[in-house]
Order: sequence, then C-alpha cells, then structure tokens
Amino acid sequence: MADFHWPNKARLAMSFVVNIEEGSEMSIARGDKGPEPVDELGVALKIPIRNFGNESNYQYGLNAGAPRVFGAFAAAGIRTTVTAAAQSLELCPPVARMIVEGGHETCSHGWRWVHQFSHDEARETDFIQKAVTSIEKTTGTRPYGWLSRYMHTERTRRLLVEAGFEYHMDDYSDDVPRWDLVETTAGAKPIVIVPYAIDTNDMKFWLAPGYTPQQWLDYAIDSFDRLYDEGAHAPRMMSLGLHLRIIGRPGRIGALERLIAHVQSKPGVWCASRLDIARAFAARVSPPEAA
Repeated sequence: MADFHWPNKARLAMSFVVNIEEGSEMSIARGDKGPEPVDELGVALKIPIRNFGNESNYQYGLNAGAPRVFGAFAAAGIRTTVTAAAQSLELCPPVARMIVEGGHETCSHGWRWVHQFSHDEARETDFIQKAVTSIEKTTGTRPYGWLSRYMHTERTRRLLVEAGFEYHMDDYSDDVPRWDLVETTAGAKPIVIVPYAIDTNDMKFWLAPGYTPQQWLDYAIDSFDRLYDEGAHAPRMMSLGLHLRIIGRPGRIGALERLIAHVQSKPGVWCASRLDIARAFAARVSPPEAA
C-alpha cells in the first residue's frame, strides 16, 4: 500500500451511496410473515397485518424523494453508486431511468431488501443471481458490487466471486479499500472490500427522532474535513449513505446540497462510484497470493 494513490493523486475519494429499498421492503402484501419493522415512527409491529402508513412512507421515497436526491447530484455533476434492491427498480421504472440517465453505478442491495443471513446455500445463490438478472434487465448493466441488508453469511463472498462480482461492501473496518482472498470451488480468488460507513448514514434520522439535519450535516462535514486533512499524507475514502425516503424530504434535502457544495469546494477530491474506487485500487495494489 506504500505506493498506492488515487487517480490524479487525489487526497480523498468521496463515495456518495444512494440506497434504494423502497418497494422491496417486507410486507404482508408481498407474502412476508410480517410488515416492515424499520419505520420513521418507530412502530415495529409483531403481528401479521399490513402497516399502510409505513408502506406509504416508503412510497414517498419513490414519488417525491427520488427527483430531489438525483436532482441534487445532477446539478452538481456527480455520479454516485446506487445500492438498489432489484425488485425496487422493477416496480419503479422512472427511478431506474433516473439512475441510467444520471450515469450512476448500480450496486446490488439484494433481490429484495430482506435478510439473507438465514438462507441456505441454494437459496442464497438464487437470491444473488435473481438480483444480477433483474438489475441488468432494468438498467442495462449487471451489478459488480454487493451490499446485504445488515448481515451476510460465511459463504456470501465466495458466492459473489463465483457470480462475477468485483467488490463487497459489507465491511466497516477502514477508510480505504483492501483485498480479501476467498476460497472458491476453482481455488483462491481475490475480491476488493470497499468499506462502508454507518455513522454518517442518514438512517440516523429514523433511529434518533431528535436528530436534526444540521446535526447530520455538521457530523458529515467534520468527517469529511478530518479525512481530507489525513489525505495529505495517505489516500483516504469517505462513504456517505443516503435514502430516498429520508434525505429526500423537503426539510432534509438542503443539508445534502450544502454538503455537496462543501465537498466540491475542496481541491483534490475525487467524487467517484464505488466500482471506480474498487477498480482504481485493484489497478494499483496487487491482490494477495494464495498460500
């Protein structure tokens, strides 16, 4: 890693990640055993009935949030990574078009936004392949990155490598990418780990009802500024996770726009997709060799 650097010797690779889960969340209407427990009101129902209010809250992200979020990035000329649950894009072609027309990368967030950690190997393999096939159909390009819903299995990376994925996001261990060597049926194969971040994620608005857009913005800017300063001595990466139904609200979208302006005011910042980040790392750092 001693000679590693970002393209054009950038100090910081800035990774904006738009998570699209709306339309793929748990629902009695889609045959799940219970309604989606992640709710801005904190109403986690444990009985098998539909939560129409929460369903409409997710729909807000597709109807009103998406134009604001993708509009903010279009105005700034920034390509993001969209971690999309495949079914969400199938059910909302206008959002899929926003992704394609904006030149954004689509990373797989699963076939649906459901837990895969309880899957056996056959079911998890099918889950991954259905996501690949679906996203390629809706966007014209297959996904090369993967983000699970919170947790993955001990075999997930092997299945991803065997399915042609180049990077995995289910990791929070560093501010730079790294290699992982995975034992597959064809021998040891490398995959780039592009770490994600939870602390800067806009999901904090739902987890902490008193959290304000200004507090989120202050924390995001403090994170960016520290990483930018450290980038003068060694390359750094910052991840910022967003959701259409959360940051896309009228009272929150301005915080994202102000953060984008702050990021773009600094020289030596590379706003890049995670696939570009993974490939830049892979081009400059040799993967480990099998023992």
